[in-house]
Amino acid sequence: MTETNDQIQIDDIPGAADVPAAADGQQDRRGGRGEGKGGDRRGGGRGRDRDNRRGQERDSEWQERVVQIRRVSKTVKGGKKMSFRAIVVVGNERGQVGVGVGKAGDVIGAVRKGVADGKKHLVKVPLTRNNSIPTLSNGRDGAASVLIRPAAPGTGVIAGGSIRTVLELAGIKNVLAKRLGSKTPLNNARAAMEALSALRTHKETAKERGISLEQIYS
Repeated sequence: MTETNDQIQIDDIPGAADVPAAADGQQDRRGGRGEGKGGDRRGGGRGRDRDNRRGQERDSEWQERVVQIRRVSKTVKGGKKMSFRAIVVVGNERGQVGVGVGKAGDVIGAVRKGVADGKKHLVKVPLTRNNSIPTLSNGRDGAASVLIRPAAPGTGVIAGGSIRTVLELAGIKNVLAKRLGSKTPLNNARAAMEALSALRTHKETAKERGISLEQIYS
């Protein structure tokens, strides 16, 4: 059994607005109003409307960016089975970010699965007052290695490829990052996630080492 990959043109990648929501909770509001009496119908409709608004607000907090879409084929007994693989980065730009992978027979389905997978593997990133990271960090996944270090205010995000996407959706505004080793987007994104998950604040480090916060800065 073998797999082959064909990269899709960047123009074929759908935007976040073109992808339906991952949750299938959007139903016709008129669906449940035909049952019961008048008072019950009005109360139930308002409750469903509030739930729908809350769900839309939660979904609007998250941003999705498609990093790569490839057409993959797997050789099976009856021939070749074609499908699409999508790499999606999900974040709220407030310290939470995740990388997901989805496979489906169509591009929209693959992106939807990638968004759902990314929300299952979120990482909490400690941010400083200047929207940077507290300390230097290294991450490695497969043959990819990533070095991330804090930067002064006004520096911006100095990074490229999928690493830049991960850092921007995490809410980091001033950072320096360098890719070392493999150029694979998925491995680099996961290596950046490893580096971000290893970050600790100075307060957490002092507590783990059993010393005061003043000794950390001295």
